[in-house]
Amino acid sequence: MRRVDQQLFVKSTERRRRELAAGGTSDLFELVKAGSAGLVAAALEGLPEPRRREIGVALTDWFRQQDRTSWWTTGESTALAVAVVGCLPTAAQAAAILGRASVNPDGKRAAMLVSDVAAERGVTWLGDLGHRLGARLGRQASIERWRFVAALLRTAGAQPPADDAFVQLWLSSVAFPDHRNSRPVPLVDRLRADPFRAVMLPRLFEVDGLGTTMMFDEVVTTWEERRRHALPAALAQLSTEGVLDRATLIDRSIGRLLRGDRPAALRAFTVLLDLLRPTTGEVGARTTDYLRLLTDAPAPVATMAQKALRELPDLALESILDASREVLYRPDKALVKAQLTWLDRLARQHRDRAAEIAEVIAVAGTHPAVELRDRAAAVAARHGLDLSAADPGPAVAAPRGDDLPVPAPAAPAPAPITDVDELAEEVAALLGTPSQGTPLDRVLDGLVRLTAADAVRVRAALAPVIERRHWSWGDEHHWEPLCLCGVVMDVLKTAGTDHHPRRRRRWESLLAALRRSDRTESTLVTTDPRVPPVHRLLRARLAEIGVHIGEPGSPGLLATPTSANGLLDPLALLERLAALGDRTPWSWDLTQALLRLPAEPDDAVADKAAALGTPAGDRLAGWLRGGGLPQPVARATTVTRRARKSGYDWEYELLAERRLLVELRPPDGYDDAIGLLTGDPAPIGVEHGGWLNLWPSALPGHRGVVAASVLPAVAASADMDEKGGAAVLPLLAECAGPGGVALDLAVAYGLGARHGADRVAAVDALLTLAGAGQFDPTGTGRRLGELVTGGTVKPTRLGEPLRDAALAGAPLTVWRLLAAALPALLAAPGPVRGLPDLLTLASETATATGVRIEVPGLADVAERGGSGRLVTEARRLHRALAAA
Repeated sequence: MRRVDQQLFVKSTERRRRELAAGGTSDLFELVKAGSAGLVAAALEGLPEPRRREIGVALTDWFRQQDRTSWWTTGESTALAVAVVGCLPTAAQAAAILGRASVNPDGKRAAMLVSDVAAERGVTWLGDLGHRLGARLGRQASIERWRFVAALLRTAGAQPPADDAFVQLWLSSVAFPDHRNSRPVPLVDRLRADPFRAVMLPRLFEVDGLGTTMMFDEVVTTWEERRRHALPAALAQLSTEGVLDRATLIDRSIGRLLRGDRPAALRAFTVLLDLLRPTTGEVGARTTDYLRLLTDAPAPVATMAQKALRELPDLALESILDASREVLYRPDKALVKAQLTWLDRLARQHRDRAAEIAEVIAVAGTHPAVELRDRAAAVAARHGLDLSAADPGPAVAAPRGDDLPVPAPAAPAPAPITDVDELAEEVAALLGTPSQGTPLDRVLDGLVRLTAADAVRVRAALAPVIERRHWSWGDEHHWEPLCLCGVVMDVLKTAGTDHHPRRRRRWESLLAALRRSDRTESTLVTTDPRVPPVHRLLRARLAEIGVHIGEPGSPGLLATPTSANGLLDPLALLERLAALGDRTPWSWDLTQALLRLPAEPDDAVADKAAALGTPAGDRLAGWLRGGGLPQPVARATTVTRRARKSGYDWEYELLAERRLLVELRPPDGYDDAIGLLTGDPAPIGVEHGGWLNLWPSALPGHRGVVAASVLPAVAASADMDEKGGAAVLPLLAECAGPGGVALDLAVAYGLGARHGADRVAAVDALLTLAGAGQFDPTGTGRRLGELVTGGTVKPTRLGEPLRDAALAGAPLTVWRLLAAALPALLAAPGPVRGLPDLLTLASETATATGVRIEVPGLADVAERGGSGRLVTEARRLHRALAAA
């Protein structure tokens, strides 16, 4: 600092001290907001304790006012921390401010400044403050916030907290050290000098999930030269040096593996054991634990235990045989195969007990994997036991089909909301979760009806609910063309307010943008080709509610379903129209109500509707006599990804290159006035969110239209590995009407989804449809073969859901699906991963049902030479079909 500047700084600091001593605080608070922590410390230096406490009272009041509207930057938070420790009298009062989530001091730098202020003032409660702040840390707290707390504790010489969140953050600080002001220090050296090590290290083996974070790499100079598995390697090195006890590390690692965790979180401890390389003596002393890991632990851990046990020279044969009886039931093929090899070796070594060992080997004769059954039979036969003679296999006296219950009729819809408090609870449930529309119909109906009766009470009940809504409802997500968050929130805010003409004009203009009135009926305008017509119908209904909500005397929405799947009883709609009298129903509300009616003509109700003598009654009568909206004509078509955006378009490379979707057209001669039956799939690159869960209930009698609309999201769960896209499939299965090619593709994509929950949803839909006799396994199988050979669906994902469906009572459906898919897979120009597993499942379901279905191309593969698994499984299926 130049001499002149230093003099000005000293004069400025002296002026602030005099002002603070005289009772002023504005300059100090300005320094805090400016992030000038050093100047704050200098201004407080030398102030008497009574004056500090007076400033502390003013500081607390000022902070409360500022914190309502401000998010404190790192600099501001650091200056605030200096002022707080320099003025407040207790650790509890200081923690009340510094523990707020909005305050984020600058790590070690902030702690050093705070420590200097505390030393100058004579504060003795810095360790207490550190513990109070540490107790407020969650696992998602920033590392800098943790470093601030940790540095306070180190300065005070206090022991660190040992709760899960503090340990997690300590581990994150170890994985991502602060190198801003110093050269990188190797991890092993940092651990050796870490004062928290003795408390933190034992907790690494106790807190669930930490193993995932423990698998970080340490960058030395460049990423290519990084040290793999840095923390396990450092722990192993410290044990070699005698800093850490080797036996304790082995015991804690095995204890963690025995307690279990997610497989990815356990890998750190298997790596640590591998680096420690336990001797046969150390393994032998822990034989019981290793045997438990072999039988119960996840496959990677069990494999580690299996390798260690096989090296023991004196392991009791009885222990191996007892464990093998459980291991051979496990689904892990590599583990079972290795266990069979071990048992084969033991049978050769112990000729006098070969028969006993062969009986244990026979346990694998009922394994779900047919190749393991074959291997077990071969090994058992080698030692004198013929498994084929003991179990001749299933015999099918006559062809049999599926054993699925007929789905129960749709449950009745929940009762309408009749009380404002109940409405507030339902709105809180809706807005308390990430944006999704599943219970929206019932909420809107209650909102319209109760607002018409007592708008002031509705507003008073909903205001606090809206205020504390989930962040995802904050505003419209403009990157997601289907998002309804903004319009739903505006409808809720409109309820209970004065229906000002400006607000009404806004809703009317929004509604006008969604419709065209140059026809006898309003037509939904295609403003965005990425938005399916059924979703534009939802937007139109919401805008219409915004226009009319608050009108006195409204009896509720006509379109509220009477069944849980969205169907509306024609008699219920008739009664609602009769209750309206001469009042004109809302256009889109009546349109939605008609679309929810069953597709079958109903002349009796039509006559009663015509007798109302109103335009709405006549419209209902005509709808019922004509059978409502017809089914569309659907055609599969290939679409490509959207055009590349200008500039850096990182998302473009993540999009699937092409996808098989469905276009819709109205039947010949039908005037698609509303526009629901005309749809062209948009290019790939659309985010759908959770709103598509509303579509099945909007068109419950038109499964094909809904299937075509949800198809991009379901396909993305397979070809882009997105999560949750297939969750709509069970709702789709509850709809009525033909599904056609769109439904075939939707189930096929769902079976090949990346995430297990989506595949489970696809199986649920398949079983529901098959039980109702509304599933086309041949059509779905052909589409599945097309998607697999086209590279859209990974065949390795199909075996699990299809086997689950067969075991759940649909073996014939699965066999027909596979029989339709296999020709394309067998004729593929290159090898298809997972095809042997599908052939195995086809053999099992064909044998179980006794139904013969010709599979083109199967005989050619079965006649190939060699003993590869593909040829072996093809021969097995070929023999099963010959015997059927």
